[in-house]
Amino acid sequence: MKILSIDSSAKTASVAVTDGKKLVSECFVNAGLTHSRTLMPMVDNALTQADMKIDDIDAFCVNAGPGSFTGIRIGVAAVKGLALSSSKPCAGVSTLEACSYNFTDENAYICVSMDARCNQVYTALFNVENGTVTRLCDDYAVSVDSLASEIRKYNDKPIILAGDGAEICFGLMKDIPNIKLASESRRYQRAYGAALAAMADELRFADSALLAPVYLRLPQAERELKLKKENLK
Repeated sequence: MKILSIDSSAKTASVAVTDGKKLVSECFVNAGLTHSRTLMPMVDNALTQADMKIDDIDAFCVNAGPGSFTGIRIGVAAVKGLALSSSKPCAGVSTLEACSYNFTDENAYICVSMDARCNQVYTALFNVENGTVTRLCDDYAVSVDSLASEIRKYNDKPIILAGDGAEICFGLMKDIPNIKLASESRRYQRAYGAALAAMADELRFADSALLAPVYLRLPQAERELKLKKENLK
């Protein structure tokens, strides 16, 4: 199966073309440019480098969240449009799960965290063993302090901190003997990881009408409006 995958869920952005598990081409940007400006040129470039056209793609995939509300919307909208126009299926993948696939050569727990601001992170824990990624909990939002307390329970093998919130977490966890910070080259989520996660469960591929963003919590503007209404009661 040839898959075109997209990630625009945080500051980084990437596009990958895969054939089965083989990575055919990949574009990755961490320049702070707006995803609405860079994403579609990256799609064109990834296809060109793979010597493919949209018609050659069998399915599409996107990191559907959690992460930046704007970035998630851009990525999901792009994949919905590509899938709808070509009448191909698509899949939404957890950004955190996609990041865990950067470590399939490890025998370790992977704690993926994304900065959710206000001393909170979006996080999930995965067990990687013999090339297989197993989810240990649902994605959720939690304070960094609470996560630091929770992660100490996993002491039977190494814990690797990944994601753009990894450094924040490492500041409170570096005294844990079995914990380490992922290298910069493997720390961030990638479109390739989204493709691997989707292929691990091909039932995720469905009609584009079913694809939707996953935010985990309300956008800041909606949270502030809700708070104002509660204060007026």
